[in-house]
This record gives sequence, C-alpha cells and structure tokens, in this order.
Amino acid sequence: MSRPESRGTGSTFLGMPARPPRVPYGDGNLRGEEAFPRAAAGELRNEQLRRNLGRATGTIRGKRLAVTGELPDWEELRDAGAALKTDALDRLPELLEELERKVTERGGTVHWARDGAEANAIVTRLVKAAGSDEVIKVKSMATQEIGLNEHLEDAGITPWETDLAELIVQLGHDRPSHILVPAIHRNRDEIREIFLKEIPGVDPSLDSVPAHLAAAARAYLREKFMTTRVAVSGANFGIAETGTLGVVESEGNGRMCLTLPETLITVMGIEKVLPRHQDLEVFLQLLPRSSTGERMNPYTSLWTGVTEGDGPQDFHLVLLDNGRTAALADAVGRQALNCIRCSACLNVCPVYERVGGHAYGSTYPGPIGAVLTPQLAGMHAAADDPNSSLPYASTLCGACYDACPVKIDIPSLLVELRHQKTEESGRSAERLAMRAAAAVMGRPRLWTAAQRTARLGRALAGRDGTIGRLPAPFSGWSDTRDTPAPPKHTFRDWFASDEGAAALRDAAREGERRRTSGDDQEDQ
Repeated sequence: MSRPESRGTGSTFLGMPARPPRVPYGDGNLRGEEAFPRAAAGELRNEQLRRNLGRATGTIRGKRLAVTGELPDWEELRDAGAALKTDALDRLPELLEELERKVTERGGTVHWARDGAEANAIVTRLVKAAGSDEVIKVKSMATQEIGLNEHLEDAGITPWETDLAELIVQLGHDRPSHILVPAIHRNRDEIREIFLKEIPGVDPSLDSVPAHLAAAARAYLREKFMTTRVAVSGANFGIAETGTLGVVESEGNGRMCLTLPETLITVMGIEKVLPRHQDLEVFLQLLPRSSTGERMNPYTSLWTGVTEGDGPQDFHLVLLDNGRTAALADAVGRQALNCIRCSACLNVCPVYERVGGHAYGSTYPGPIGAVLTPQLAGMHAAADDPNSSLPYASTLCGACYDACPVKIDIPSLLVELRHQKTEESGRSAERLAMRAAAAVMGRPRLWTAAQRTARLGRALAGRDGTIGRLPAPFSGWSDTRDTPAPPKHTFRDWFASDEGAAALRDAAREGERRRTSGDDQEDQ
C-alpha cells in the first residue's frame, strides 16, 4: 500500500499482485550486526546490566498486576482491543484514506512514505522549508526505526530528544533497549555520569537523586522548548473518523513539543490508525495499565489539523509503510501489527530480562520485536541474516501472550517464523535432523530401538541425575542447560512390567476408595 508523496496527483495501489517489499537491507535500525545468540552471550556477561533490568522489570510487573487486577472486565477489555485492532487492519486502506481526507480538511498536509528513506527525505525537506536547523522530538519508535536522527544530522539539522530516557540515550551516545523505557539498562549513577559529562553548565555537585537528575534535564531542555521552531513527533493513535492524532506520555515534554513550535511533523506507522474516536475509550485503559502500571497516562495529547492562533500553524502527517504492508500480507504474521507498543511482553520475558534490548539489534526488542522485526525487514535478505535468529530468542513460555493487552499470540508467531526459516534454509542440519526424527518416530520398531539405545546416555549423567555436557553435534544445547538423564525404562517397558501392573492396580483401588468415600459423605 503506497501513495506518491504529492497529494491529490497520484493513486493508491491496493491488492498488488506482487508481494509488497520489506525494508531494504541496511536501512534504518531494524537489523543488528550479529546474530542474537552471539550478541546475547556478550550481554549476559554484564552483571550490572542484569541487575538494572531485574529491578526495573520486576517493579513494572508488580505495578501492572496491581492495576489490571482492579478491573473486573480486564479480559473483556483485552478482547475488545484485539477485535478493534483486527478490524482496523482488515479495513486499513479505506481508513487511511479517510484519515488523509479528515487531516486535510482541518488544514494539515499528509505525505505517504513507502519506506524509511522516503520518510527521512520528507521530514528533512519540511524542516529546511521551515527555515530551521534543529528540531525538538517527542519519543517516537517510528523515527528510531527509520534512523531519522542520523539522517537529520547528516543534513546539518540537530535533533533534540526531549523524553528523559531518550535524552539519556542520546547524551550517552547509546541505543534504546526498551520500547517504553529506552534507558532501562542504565542506573541512576550511570545517568549522573552522563549528565556531568554531556550537559553544558550542569552543577558539578549533581548527585544521583532521581528528582535532581530530572531537574537538571528539565533546565537543559527548557531553552530548547522555547526557541526551537520545528517539532517531530510520533503518534500512538490516528483516528480516521476525525483526523485526530494522539500521543500519551508521562513527563509533559510531549505536550511542550506539540503546542509551542510553529511547525509540527508527525511520523506515524500506518498500522496505528483506529476507526472511531470512541475506540480510544478502550485503548486509553489498556495502554497505561499494561505499560507503566498506571490507571491513566499523566499526559494525553490529542490534536486535529491546524487551529488558528492555537498551537502549530503548519502541521504535516507522514504515513509510514516501511514493510508494514508486507507484514499485512502475511495471513499469520499480520497480527504482530496489532501491537500498541506497551512493552508488557518485554517486562515479563525471562530472556529479555537477562540480556536486555541491545542483543536483538532492532528498534523493537523483546518478544514483540522477535516477531515484528522479521515481518518488517525480513529474515533472508543476506546470508546469515541476523534477523533469522530472532524467532529463536524465546523459551516459548507464553508469558508474553498472557500479558499482551491486545492478545497477540506471540508464541505461535515465533513458531511460524521458525517454520519459515527452516523452509527457507533448504538442506540445513536442523532440517535434516527433524526429517530423521520424523522417520524414526513414524516407525514403531525403530522408535522402540532408539528409546532403548538412549538408555546408554545414563553413563554420562552425574550424581544429580543430569548430563552437563552432550557430545557433538548436541553440545550447543548443553552449553547453557543441563539435560535430564534418560530413564531406566521406557514407558512401554514399564507398562508391560510387573511393577507397572502393580502400580496400575494400586491406582485403581485408590480411585475406587475415593469414589466410595465421596458417596458415603454425600449420604451423610
């Protein structure tokens, strides 16, 4: 789904016979430099990182459970959110055109960007047309995804992040590691050192008290808010019915960016559109409880086009595809586009909690990133594509599905992506092993012989009954986990033995005794 940049002169191409393109290899921030296992191994050695993540995610999990438990209709809200997002994706072309029409009617300008390169070029042109060489930014996953900051800097335009966590990341010359809390991998002492080094004129006696750190950032940003003429934002939601855009945040920096500058440029992924203003009733309950463990967001900003004498007088909306149409074309994987960027799945994921976000190599880390990133950018764009390892960055424990406010079945998507990876790989060791296993399991005699042969593995077990090191080619499995020793007998052997028969008789007698006892109690 795409439209030329100029409004009113092109047409929208829907139902294209060719598969929609994914993000080109090397564009933006949707692919790491190395596969997840290697990146994760390095992060696991960072004990401070694990402590920071453990404290932060544990705190957020506790708050989320408390506030979601207050609502008797929480599950019904989740069902409603999932249904609304699915309906919006099913009607995405018409909703986007309605959104464009409503924004235009209210004095805004809509631009369609097929990919990150087009979006970056549009934003850069608009900033220069406004006569500015700097912009203030509201926290935006979409602009991080396309590498907008780097592109602006190359064009001689300075971007200023105003979200506190994003500011910490920017000043620390770092990368975000969490969808909601980009600097979650930093503790207050590390933040203090960054501020002392990077903020001009900061008090050298600055301590690590959070309120004092926030005050230092506020003083630093105040001048930027008052003097910068152009702001760039993302959007949590776009309402087709009214042309309204919405941003929810916790600090108030977004409100400053959205009201003070003369020009406002919003970059929004096309999947963020909702049909009606009334739909916000559901999502403004789901999002804060799932993300920050709050009953409502401290700041919810909604704006519609341009209002004379109030707020920015020049508003531009950039609708970003960047692989989203390719994801939409996948009958199974399209549900990843339902994501409302709450980060609940990251906060409950045992893998993310131990390795952090940088190991995923993408703007979108954690369980949702492991399914969304391959959908947007692909997994097979080059040999040994780092994205091909992301579907395996999970234990498939299902905690992410339980936490997701719009019920995205992330474990099933991970399994589907693993299947796609195996099918694409051709004659790989994994595929040959699975075929061999299927051949053995499909022949009872071979399966029985294999089970009995496996008993020899008991010789490798230690006193605790586990095998700490398997021989090649299975050594990769035992590098990070112990393996239970094979049992002395297979179930079939046990079932046919005198011991098995005696156990079954004892179980039958116990069952009869409980039934009789229950009947006696009812008679009394």
